[in-house]
Amino acid sequence: MPTITVSEAHRHIGQRVTLKGWLYNRRSSGKILFLQIRDGSGVIQAVLGASDNPDLFAKADQFSRETSLVVHGVVKEDARASIGCELLLEDADVIHQPSVDFPIELKEQTPGFLMDHRHLWMRTGRQVPVLRVRDAAFYAFRQFFHERGFVATEAPILTGTSVEGTTTLFELDYFGDSAYLSQSGQLYLEATAMALGRVYWIGPAFRAEKSKTRKHVTEFWIAEAEMAFYDHAMNLDLQEDLVRYIVTHVIEERGPELKELGQDVEQLQREVAEPFARLDYGDAVTLLQELGHDVSFGDDFGAPQEASLGDHFGKPVFIERFPVEMKPFYMKRDPADPTRVMAADLIAPEGYGEIIGGSQRVDTEEELVSQLTEAGLPTEPYQWYIDLRRFGSVPHSGFGMGLARVIAWITGVSHIREVIPFPRQINRLYP
Repeated sequence: MPTITVSEAHRHIGQRVTLKGWLYNRRSSGKILFLQIRDGSGVIQAVLGASDNPDLFAKADQFSRETSLVVHGVVKEDARASIGCELLLEDADVIHQPSVDFPIELKEQTPGFLMDHRHLWMRTGRQVPVLRVRDAAFYAFRQFFHERGFVATEAPILTGTSVEGTTTLFELDYFGDSAYLSQSGQLYLEATAMALGRVYWIGPAFRAEKSKTRKHVTEFWIAEAEMAFYDHAMNLDLQEDLVRYIVTHVIEERGPELKELGQDVEQLQREVAEPFARLDYGDAVTLLQELGHDVSFGDDFGAPQEASLGDHFGKPVFIERFPVEMKPFYMKRDPADPTRVMAADLIAPEGYGEIIGGSQRVDTEEELVSQLTEAGLPTEPYQWYIDLRRFGSVPHSGFGMGLARVIAWITGVSHIREVIPFPRQINRLYP
């Protein structure tokens, strides 16, 4: 008798099999018992009649939710089932039966209650398909760069300086000195790119922003890439190819999970099928004004403005060539207009906002020192970063992608905390 997973059950129609999992739900008509068994790969309904095996029926009728089981039976085709089959139960061995009721009922619960029980909530409903989509997106990111000859590398999580030049840092004591949790691996990846040509990484980042929006958490995983001999236009092309690759791969690998989540897969495909829109920042301000927004040149775009731009184009849109004052010190200025930087933010449709920020990096020592001074930052902590411009500097570009936001867009969830196994927010450090 083969031991299989739920996801493999459709390949064993008519066979006697063993499944290992947990009782997701149980219901009875009095004469027939229906057990929903989940194993992480899916959920299958196990069916048992009272007259088929009275002893087993009586035992199984007492199973509580989340009882861990080893079940045995025959896989039967059933077109009504979401997985195309069910299990005719013949036997069941209990590994562990909870002595108290599972706290998360299969009904509407408050977000606060669910987050307090995140360690258990992730077993239920939408959470399993969401986390499987997350896995597919992470894999697609790595595969995209592997196929293109990029080298995976790492950046330190403890740093002595700020990447963004802001105050949104988590500071800690480092043997008597100040250190910070990393906001981004960018500066270190630039150094690695000068050794390896084209590099990428996926790692944690920390932002001490006291934000409570549906798009912000204090700890998240950022996916970044840095490329030597890449200009601004090449950078945008690569980002567009990457987003299209991730979305396409996830649809191919996790289409059933997306449909289970109620996502419109055809719409997702349409959104990435055509070339993404590209809009100068000044033109974006003008468009937003025409759409009724009270914005002026030099203003940052908030969630309502980003949503309007996504709705207007119905697909991802690059906003590029921002004013110098709006962006960090490391961005290359546009030779045609030094008041602008050769940078772009990629806005996802459907209100999911910015998913990528990138730029061509400043590539001369003189420019970098000047821009550090303009930003009011000391040169000493960045001396190693300046060295990159002193020894064989080349035009180079890079970007950072917020994978949680990308996954939220792909899955259609309303808050990015749902796509992070254990999200950290300003009011949440438990569990």
